[in-house]
Amino acid sequence: MLCKIIGVPVQDGASRLGCEMGPSALRTAGLRDTLEELGHRVIDLGDVKPGAAHTIEHPNKALRALPEIAAWTEVLADIAYRESAEGMPIFLGGDHVLSAGTVAGISRRSMEMDRPLYVLWLDAHTDFHTLDTTDSGNLHGTPVAYFTGQPGFEGYFPDLHTPVATERVCMIGIRSVDPKERSAIQKTKATVHDMRMIDEHGVAALLRTFLTEIASANGLLHVSLDVDFLDPSIAPAVGTTVPGGATFREAHLIMEMLHDSGLVTSLDLVELNPFLDERGRTATLLVDLTASLMGRKVMDRPTRSY
Repeated sequence: MLCKIIGVPVQDGASRLGCEMGPSALRTAGLRDTLEELGHRVIDLGDVKPGAAHTIEHPNKALRALPEIAAWTEVLADIAYRESAEGMPIFLGGDHVLSAGTVAGISRRSMEMDRPLYVLWLDAHTDFHTLDTTDSGNLHGTPVAYFTGQPGFEGYFPDLHTPVATERVCMIGIRSVDPKERSAIQKTKATVHDMRMIDEHGVAALLRTFLTEIASANGLLHVSLDVDFLDPSIAPAVGTTVPGGATFREAHLIMEMLHDSGLVTSLDLVELNPFLDERGRTATLLVDLTASLMGRKVMDRPTRSY
C-alpha cells in the first residue's frame, strides 16, 4: 500500500504547548522505516502550513484562536481531499482539532466515490462541543460536532462539503464528557462506548459490530487515535490525561482487528506532546500501534529496552 505521511503541527486548539512537536517525534520514533519494513511504499509530504488567518468575531469570548483554527481546517480539508485520491493518508498531529479538517476532506472524497464514510473515534473525550457550548474555549473539543454538521459553525469554520452522518460515528474509550456535550450527543445516533462498556463486553465485541456494519455498507473507515485514549501509565505524553484508559493489549487488539478488516483508508495520530513524554515511550507506542494497523502480527513484535 502507498502510505502518505502528512505532518500537522497545530497546537492552537489546546491550551498546553508542545503538540506542535508531535509530527517530528513520530518521525524520530521510526514511523517511515516501520511502514517500509512491513512492505508499504511511503511518501513523506512534510508538514502542513496553515493559510492566512482572517479576523473572526464570535459571541463566545472564551474561544481561543478561532481565526487560526478556521485557517487550519480549510487547508487540511483541501489536503485530505487531494491526498486521499490515491493511497492512505496518515496525519501526524498536532492536537485533535486537526480532525475537523481531515475528516471533512476525506468525507468529500468518499461522496465522490459513492461510498459512505465511517469514523472510529478512539479518545477519552467525545469532542462534541460547538463554538457556543465550550466553556474552556479550547477548540480541540469541537471537531466531531463540526464534521457531523452540528449547528453553530456556519460563518466561522469553512462550509462543510459533506457532513458525516452521526450514525456512522463510533467512539470507543470515552471517559470524560462535559454535561453540555453529553446532552448533545445523546440526541444523535452516534455510538458511544465508554470504558465501562469495554470492561463489561470487551473491546473486540464492540469493534466487531461496527466493522460488520461498515463492510455491509461498502464503506470507508477513517480512524482518529488520540493519545489520551490510552491509559496514562503507558502513554504519558498528552496534556489531557484521564486515568482508566485502554491497556496496551486492548489498543493493539483494536489495531490488529482493523488491519484484518481491510476497511481503514485514512488515519489521524493526535495529541502527542513530546515535552511530556518519558524517553520517547509514547511516540514509540504510537508507531507500534500504527504497525499493528498496517499488518504487524503479535508474533512479530520486537523486543524493546527502555
